[in-house]
Amino acid sequence: MSNTDMKAAGSLLAVQGLTKLFGSFTACNGIDLDIGHGEIHALLGENGAGKSTLVKMLFGILAPSAGTISWQGGQVSIPSPAAARKLGIGMVFQHFSLFEALTVAENIALALDEAVSISEISKKAAELSKAYGLPLDPDAHVADLSVGERQRIEIVRALLQNPRLIILDEPTSVLTPQEADRLFETLFKLKAEGRSVLYISHRLEEVQRICDRATVLRHGKVTGQCDPRSETPASLARMMVGSEVAGVHRDDDVSTGEVLLETRHLSVSARTPFAMSLKDVSLRVKAGEVLAIAGVAGNGQGELFDALSGEHTVDDNESVRIRDRAVGRLGISARRLMGAGFVPEERHGHAAVTALSLSDNLLLARNRSDAKAFLAGGALKLIRYDTIRKAAQRISETMDVRKSGEDPAAGSLSGGNLQKFIVGRELDRQPAVLVLNQPTWGVDAGAASRIRQALVNLARSGSAVVVISQDLDEIFEVATSIAAISEGKLSDAYPAATMTREKIGLLMGGMHGLETADAH
Repeated sequence: MSNTDMKAAGSLLAVQGLTKLFGSFTACNGIDLDIGHGEIHALLGENGAGKSTLVKMLFGILAPSAGTISWQGGQVSIPSPAAARKLGIGMVFQHFSLFEALTVAENIALALDEAVSISEISKKAAELSKAYGLPLDPDAHVADLSVGERQRIEIVRALLQNPRLIILDEPTSVLTPQEADRLFETLFKLKAEGRSVLYISHRLEEVQRICDRATVLRHGKVTGQCDPRSETPASLARMMVGSEVAGVHRDDDVSTGEVLLETRHLSVSARTPFAMSLKDVSLRVKAGEVLAIAGVAGNGQGELFDALSGEHTVDDNESVRIRDRAVGRLGISARRLMGAGFVPEERHGHAAVTALSLSDNLLLARNRSDAKAFLAGGALKLIRYDTIRKAAQRISETMDVRKSGEDPAAGSLSGGNLQKFIVGRELDRQPAVLVLNQPTWGVDAGAASRIRQALVNLARSGSAVVVISQDLDEIFEVATSIAAISEGKLSDAYPAATMTREKIGLLMGGMHGLETADAH
């Protein structure tokens, strides 16, 4: 028996030579991986490294092109998620699949492979949630729950299948520090029971803290394995990208100028039964300032972005002001013409049309603000495609956008590279005001560092920048001042130098009266 076969025999799960082809593109190339019993194993890699493709093969969503999967020493085929669950593999995806109008128990029932009464599901869910420190009310409607509570539903319904291995994809990206600590306690309890966890995260400090081993992917191949507790975040990032990841550099002594973006007692009623109302939101952002707004998802971040960008106008024209002009009733194009730029949270379909080329996406976003450069002629406009393509190439080079061709479809780029292009598209205009919602969501360390440095540089040049983010690492790297949004209410903004993770966590939890620092 070879060493590889011996390792597979002693592992809970082992893959050998696992490969996945999409036409001529190799997403996973001969991957070898083993996960032991009672192990928390990290899977690390840049965007586009092959992590998602690998776990989709393990969970039966994709079929391997080559290679084998062994489960508890025996070779298996996993043709579907139902087969994976029956085998003992559960998965909690980064983006939840929950129906907000249904109760917790009803959502769990929809994910089960066998018919079970709602009363029985409620009983078992209550028992599991208590046993694992994941408090849930089975009769509560999902629409009334926080994001942290929604994640508990996903974990509890995975646990109801009694899995031996649970795959978690970016599980803390939507949690406060306090909620993340509670999740880690749950994972340690699962480990103590002999269950295993495959943990995917870009938050390398977490990986160091909770994971026993780490496997690193780069360009679809395994490039190394390590004990993350013996590494540093910098060395783990270097393993992921193959080189040093540049840190974000900003000035401690920031010089600010006039107020460029302001809201005055902004209140917006919820547009749908499951949206969040904005309640008396006031903020002021000066030239040279990066205001970071922290918060758990679903607390009004999207609604605030819509109001600041003009995607949804408001009745009170004076409640939003850009460059000392009332713009509450002006739409996004008018605000762009005033020198503002906007990057929404959702890349696909919102910030970019995935079926269109990068240059066409650039034209769609800037046909009004760059009309003179991109359009020619009188009443009948002609599109200057050469100029647009040159601008798209300039943006790609500036932001190090890695792509398969000169002007590929936006959807062909990895998430991180598409995000770099979208942010670069706005930065290329040198906007006086830039508002971004989750600018590095699911983006690897190298791409995140490049984006964050670009935002710091923009503010340094005299622009006002607002970063709405759930990533506290990001907030501390870029912010000159920090506020938090909870249930549609915005706290005061405090100098970033006076803030800690614990203080931000309390603000994110709604303690807006907390005297964390002197308001600026």
